[in-house]
Amino acid sequence: MVLLGYFLALFVGISLGLIGGGGSILARPILVYIFHFTPQLATSYSLFIIGISALIGSVKHYKLNNLNLNTAFVFGIPSIASLLIVRKYILPKIPDDIFTINGFILTKNILLMIVFAVLMIAASISMIKDTKNVQANAVNKSKLAFVGFMAGIVTGFLGAGGGFLIIPALLFFSALPMKQAIGTSLFIISINAIIGFTGDLINKVHINFQFLLLFTAIAIVGIFVGTYLSKKVDGNRLKPAFGWFVLVSGIYIITKEIFFK
Repeated sequence: MVLLGYFLALFVGISLGLIGGGGSILARPILVYIFHFTPQLATSYSLFIIGISALIGSVKHYKLNNLNLNTAFVFGIPSIASLLIVRKYILPKIPDDIFTINGFILTKNILLMIVFAVLMIAASISMIKDTKNVQANAVNKSKLAFVGFMAGIVTGFLGAGGGFLIIPALLFFSALPMKQAIGTSLFIISINAIIGFTGDLINKVHINFQFLLLFTAIAIVGIFVGTYLSKKVDGNRLKPAFGWFVLVSGIYIITKEIFFK
């Protein structure tokens, strides 16, 4: 199972490099169900893995002229603000045991996994939809900043990069072509995730860096593979298939957490 986990780490990076998102959707279940980290600790680990991997990917896309820094900052600054608020003030206030109904205890860990599964299902719908023929609106910085604020909440609460929010927002509200949306998304994800992980370090979260660096190194190899494939393969063709996989995985997590605990 451990070898399977490290093998799947490769696909975390491939997903980020090829379609500009989906890495955390894979990383977090791997960390929880294969390596048996708590959902809360998996959130911290996912922030590091996705942050470093996405940063490497964004550098590669920058060299390919697929990164729009001005758009990234309009989106990224509100995103960082909401992320820090969630990680510092909201997440620590959630009690370990939230409530009990007929013998079922809704714990903080179960809540995090269920909300993450709902996120996966929402992301899958975004991926399954055809974005190839999206008609971009005129540049709308206020709407772009608002979606950035919402994406920061997702990243802060779940340790997810929020690519499923970022890429449609960049397509709709900044008029970027798909390849630039992917590269810019990776840059935004990397900044958000690295800042979130740094905050966890300041809050003295215990981190197994030996494991974390190995997992991240494998994901980075996947980033290079995914970025290379992005030059050969239309990511829009792969998104629907990946979306169906994510949809099934999200339904599985909800079922497991509610009925088989």
